[in-house]
Amino acid sequence: MNTQGLLDQLLKSASGALSGNSSTNSRQGSQSGGGASQLGSLLSGAGGGALAAGAVGLLLGNKKARKMGGKAVKYGGMAALGVVAFKAWQQWQQNNANAPQGQPQTVDRLPASQQEPHSHAILRALIGAAKADGHIDDRERELIDAEVAKLTNDPQTLQWFDAELRKPLDPAEVASAAQTPEMAAEMYLASLLVVDEQSFMEKAYLQELSSQLKLDPQLMAELDKQVQRV
Repeated sequence: MNTQGLLDQLLKSASGALSGNSSTNSRQGSQSGGGASQLGSLLSGAGGGALAAGAVGLLLGNKKARKMGGKAVKYGGMAALGVVAFKAWQQWQQNNANAPQGQPQTVDRLPASQQEPHSHAILRALIGAAKADGHIDDRERELIDAEVAKLTNDPQTLQWFDAELRKPLDPAEVASAAQTPEMAAEMYLASLLVVDEQSFMEKAYLQELSSQLKLDPQLMAELDKQVQRV
């Protein structure tokens, strides 16, 4: 199964096609400073970005797609999301003597051969957050499946994606994909990009997910700060 390529296309499309003019996005990314600016090539959107944007729009709904599109200008693809998680983790370490020390192994710091588990976990978190408002019915699921099929021809990935859309939303089950604390942080960050905290259902889902991910409250606060800065 190759969720890594699919996730990267979806995230890049949010920073490109969903956010508007790709050259504007690239310019904004280069001005943001830090790790994200070093990944400026991710901010111009993926090849086939229009297809991926169609899938993201259907998956998230127009309101969420626009929200994620705006925030993803800074994040770009999967690796850029890892950069932001890494920065939040480092800030947490500096402010908390009890935090585990050492370099966090976020997805941007792993060789490509080891990125698939992180991609799988992040994509599961995105799908879960997209379902939190209950907007995906059977017809929309069929449309989403059709759009995702344009992005990957891997049968196993398509089957897994469809199964994720079909299953009842369970924050504990979503959180079970986090094999490491770094994965948990990336899953929470990806969920923050999607949920509408003005929605009672989505806010409740995010609170339960964070509880199930067992993240330190101070680390979650640092991740929150990174999203609010966008």
